[in-house]
Amino acid sequence: MSVEQEVLALREQLNHHNYCYYVLDNPEVPDAEYDRLYQQLKGLEKEHPQLVTADSPTQRVGGAPLGAFKQVKHEMPMLSLDNAFNEEDMQSFNRRVVERLDAPAGEVIEYACEPKLDGIAISLLYEEGVLVRGATRGDGVSGEDITLNVRTIPTIPLKLTGEGYPVRLEVRGEIFMPKQGFEALNARMRAEGGKPFVNPRNAAAGSLRQLDPRLTAQRPLELCSYSVGIVEGGEMPAKHADVLRQLKAWGFKLNALLDVVEGVEGCINYYQRILEQRDSLPYEIDGVVFKVNDLQQQKRLGFISRAPRWAIAHKFPAQEEITVVRDVEFQVGRTGAVTPVARLEPVFVGGVTVSNATLHNMDEIARLDLRIGDSVVIRRAGDVIPQVVKVVTERRPEGAEPVEIPHRCPVCGSDVERVQIVKRTKSGEQATEGAAYRCVGRLACQAQVQQAIIHYASRKALEIDGLGEKIVEQLVELKLITSPADLYRLQPEQLIGLEGFAEISANKLCESIAARRQVSLARFIYGLGIPDVGEETARVLASKLGTLARIRVVLPEILTWLPDIGREVAGEISHFFEDEHNAKVLDDLLAQGIEFADEGELAPDLAGAITLAELIDRMGISGVAKVGAQRIADYFGDLESLLAADLQTLDQVPKLSAKAINGVLDCLDDAQWVERIRLIEAQLLAFGLHWSCEVEQGEQQAAPLEGKTYVLTGTLEQMARSKAKAALQQLGAKVSGSVSKKTDCVVAGPGAGSKLAKANELGIPVLDEDQFIELLREHSIDPDSL
Repeated sequence: MSVEQEVLALREQLNHHNYCYYVLDNPEVPDAEYDRLYQQLKGLEKEHPQLVTADSPTQRVGGAPLGAFKQVKHEMPMLSLDNAFNEEDMQSFNRRVVERLDAPAGEVIEYACEPKLDGIAISLLYEEGVLVRGATRGDGVSGEDITLNVRTIPTIPLKLTGEGYPVRLEVRGEIFMPKQGFEALNARMRAEGGKPFVNPRNAAAGSLRQLDPRLTAQRPLELCSYSVGIVEGGEMPAKHADVLRQLKAWGFKLNALLDVVEGVEGCINYYQRILEQRDSLPYEIDGVVFKVNDLQQQKRLGFISRAPRWAIAHKFPAQEEITVVRDVEFQVGRTGAVTPVARLEPVFVGGVTVSNATLHNMDEIARLDLRIGDSVVIRRAGDVIPQVVKVVTERRPEGAEPVEIPHRCPVCGSDVERVQIVKRTKSGEQATEGAAYRCVGRLACQAQVQQAIIHYASRKALEIDGLGEKIVEQLVELKLITSPADLYRLQPEQLIGLEGFAEISANKLCESIAARRQVSLARFIYGLGIPDVGEETARVLASKLGTLARIRVVLPEILTWLPDIGREVAGEISHFFEDEHNAKVLDDLLAQGIEFADEGELAPDLAGAITLAELIDRMGISGVAKVGAQRIADYFGDLESLLAADLQTLDQVPKLSAKAINGVLDCLDDAQWVERIRLIEAQLLAFGLHWSCEVEQGEQQAAPLEGKTYVLTGTLEQMARSKAKAALQQLGAKVSGSVSKKTDCVVAGPGAGSKLAKANELGIPVLDEDQFIELLREHSIDPDSL
């Protein structure tokens, strides 16, 4: 046997023993025998360094300490899960699943279920069976590259075992620290004079973020796999539980309590069973995860915002403790909302010392009948957010003080007013008093200015590098900035000498701010901090309306045609842009040279959504629902004919009820109603979308790559693959995961394997990354703006 063959044989033995020990929990040899084989391999590799490979069991710990973790984009977003907190929530979840699947009466949905480990979500990417990258979930879109650290974890295979695995495979799971290992680690920390960790989750997170992988290697971390992400160049089973069992065959550890049940009753029984075992398990869990087992059904159910419709986390009852409210203070947010916060006698609950808890609003304080000095039950809802559950009135001391909302803002001294809630329906608007109070100080209120600028510069918004909260606080306090637009006026000489700033750092911050004059429209909209407008709604506004000019003037009725924007959110958006103060800030920002490289036309798919029948249905006509609206639209054909209608002509509309006729006549007699519907029509015409323009919409020039099929392969170095896919789809191309005779073009980055080979074999055109970026620029897409 040659040295090379001996090395390969030793690696195979060690990988097999690792699999038996960590995955099967059934070691075949004693530790001493494993150590002997390991040292033998290590000795041979030392004598023959040319034989050392990255997937060798001896190479788990290696590499110099990092200066910082690099950010990486997930090629497929790592979504979060919606939560259920009781049986009613689970029943509702199951009902939504059944309804969306349009399941036949009596059909029972099959669910895969397993405990929800309290750890850190992780993505592991394998190419040709070899681990090439490990990344944290981060915000779901991008995370930190911690490859060197995850390589040190024994339950993470450096090379997949068995055969039949995909060419590229992303495995997702939870890295956690078992209770026994956590206790041993804390004992060691105390013995060494260090600060012990509060709970196993914090210990796992801290261990994964060590810049020196040798320190991570000393921590008792484990991985439990729970799903896959990217799968290229291979087939996977049709059921989720079978996918996990396949992962086990390839070397991954699964939760031993993984099970498959039928229907919501099976889910509830499984939840109770795991809840009873919770304290005796060797690891911390905070609930149970249920997933629709059939992958085709998962695909049909799809996603909403950043969570799948086919999965839910049923959280355990939160841990509770009693403590005393020492004071109630009021904080001011970026929208001016004045929020009460309870200052508590510190109490240890759910593994964390809690000294503050939100009280939400004055209505909540009234509901609790809370007073300063009261004993209260504190709960960490979902084991995360501290909440005051109830007041223990039996312990109320004499002289306990009632909590009163301040008449003046605690930051700027401006008036504090109760918020008016405008309820918007098809029939109109109705104002009522809200639960929240708001400071009216706006720019005069340092807290509002500060929070607005922090939000504008945040990672999900403009992502201005180096502009953290402490720097913003300092700049606002010194009145160097009073709005987001002032950021672009900052000069290095204004910063030099401030805390944390010398000449280089001052220049660097100003350069970072200047670099964000060109930004995607969606990021900018999110950065404005419009109430109820998160990342997804900002993306919808940008992608569907196309330009900031349209977004600023679009009527709330038209906004409701956009995906997932209801009347309430539409009203908030419209009110924000109508506000004189907001308009001035926005104009000032544009005056500083803000540009949107991705501005464009209205989304073509809106043409089919905005019809005359839809408009009639949404205008709040008494007695007219969707069917009646369609009959009216079919009969009159255009708005002018409808507005000129009288009783005689309406009576000719087939199958239109007397109630509907009277409702239409009432609206036609209402000058405000007529004016509003004409205004909506005028804006639709100005935007280029209208039922009378449907032919014109259909004649729009086809997208440049319409009908073409592209395949992405290899590692793109200048842009995330998800952005490349989005750019191709924006140009009308279909992006496929496999190469075939129907493929029109392949974009190949470094490390491209079988897909590139097949493209060459079939004579399919291949672009490298530089050529691909040039293609995008030819069609007016700037990769930096995606």
